[in-house]
Amino acid sequence: MGPIRALRSFGNILGLAWWAKVETHEPNVTYWFGPFLTRRSLKLKLSTFLEDLSGEGFQSMNHRVVRCRRGEPLTI
Repeated sequence: MGPIRALRSFGNILGLAWWAKVETHEPNVTYWFGPFLTRRSLKLKLSTFLEDLSGEGFQSMNHRVVRCRRGEPLTI
């Protein structure tokens, strides 16, 4: 495990990591994207993640950026 990944994991354990919670409707799925050390780094990568999800065939999608501790599963 590299030093940045270890730092992200440690930040997640402490509840200091930044995550994006993305919810789709029809089908109803929740995706978690992260962890990130900073809100800025998450926002820089989020648009690519949302573009990748757009091909999944859902009716609508909402997302929000949260600072929290997350574990598995990352897709619900």
